[in-house]
Amino acid sequence: MNRKLLWKLCLLTTAGIVALFYLINSLTIRTEEQMSLLETSHREELKQWGKDAEMYFLTGNKAELEQWLYMLQKRENTWATVTQYEVTHIAGERGNEHRYIGYNLGRDVDWKVHLYFADNPVMEIPFETERTSLLILLPDRMRPGSYWQTTRLALQILLPMGILAFISLMLYRHIMNPLRKLEQATREFSRGNFDVRVHRQLGNRNDEISELAKTFDQMATRIGEQIVNQRQLIADLSHELRTPLTRLDIAIEGAGNRYSSDRNIQRIQRESSHIRHLVEDTLTLAWLDNEQPTMGNEDLDLVDLIDVIVEDARFEFPNRTICTHLPDSAEIRQSNHQAVGQALENILRNAMRYTPKGQAVHVLLEQTAENKVIIDIEDSGPGVPEDLLGSIFKPFFRADQSRTSKSKNFGLGLALARRQLKSVGATVEASNRPAGGLCMRVTLPSQFSGCLEPA
Repeated sequence: MNRKLLWKLCLLTTAGIVALFYLINSLTIRTEEQMSLLETSHREELKQWGKDAEMYFLTGNKAELEQWLYMLQKRENTWATVTQYEVTHIAGERGNEHRYIGYNLGRDVDWKVHLYFADNPVMEIPFETERTSLLILLPDRMRPGSYWQTTRLALQILLPMGILAFISLMLYRHIMNPLRKLEQATREFSRGNFDVRVHRQLGNRNDEISELAKTFDQMATRIGEQIVNQRQLIADLSHELRTPLTRLDIAIEGAGNRYSSDRNIQRIQRESSHIRHLVEDTLTLAWLDNEQPTMGNEDLDLVDLIDVIVEDARFEFPNRTICTHLPDSAEIRQSNHQAVGQALENILRNAMRYTPKGQAVHVLLEQTAENKVIIDIEDSGPGVPEDLLGSIFKPFFRADQSRTSKSKNFGLGLALARRQLKSVGATVEASNRPAGGLCMRVTLPSQFSGCLEPA
């Protein structure tokens, strides 16, 4: 395997994380710098205060300056002062005094304000004349970075989460899109579309998933060919076996008319009938297994159907009793009377076959609140060991040690019943009764949608 998907994911993940860290760091620094500056309107307002203070200072009326400062401090809930300074030479060479514009008694209005200090800074607005400045404690309303903590939280937590979620979504789509196509192809294949293929749907993709698609296509091709060949074989067998059996029946019937008392002829007639039933049941079971048809095209009343089946069973087994517990009617839609009828007949015959003479078989029907119909067929036989309950629906299975019968039984009845019920969306389960005997529970939908889950 080339492991291209592995290297692609590693490269994308590492490059994405490094780029994410760089982006977040750069964005955080730039945002912090921008939020550390005073707003333009506030800068202009501070500069205007400096001009007003300088105007009062130049008039020489100290009282007016004091009154103006008092009103400013009261209005802005801060303090302000006008301060003069003088450069005093102590040592070294003199010169460049014109470069000394102040002692930085406060921060210039164009400087950044530290966002992590709790106290507001003192702002200095120098006058144009004299070595004098207006010093004012920055009012709270002008303090920049009011939403810095929230912004930093968004930049360092919410933004990475969003970017990582986006990257995860891209990775998920990159991996899951072909897997969804593979899943859809698998469903189509299970429904009988053996021509479905996946690899050509992935385009030029060349990684582990494309290799999986190639493997699926190879498997689908081989299994499809096998199923088609098997269907053809069943069709050929159906034709080739029925024709000689029909001729055999005609010959035996003619011989039986001439030698009706011959025990060998009677035995040949009985064995021929068994062979015909075995062939018919086997071919029907194979057809249901291979084709998995859905036969929901009829509406029927289960009570009427069960009444007919019960009457036939009473005629076939006159020495057993059948007790029915049925409502007046139980209509189901989009079903099939032939499939349901043959399945219930097989289950009931199986129950009658293993019920001792003189004992009873109970047939109960109940409609549930979940729009389902439950049919319980309870016999009075010896039951089945718990570990074999799931095996009695397998073709040709016989629980000889637990259930014996003198009648001929090929072990296809319950297997055929389960396949027929499945074709109309129904299920059948077996369980041992506490009082003895076996209970076969058939659950049918009141209305079958025609959609079956793949086997």
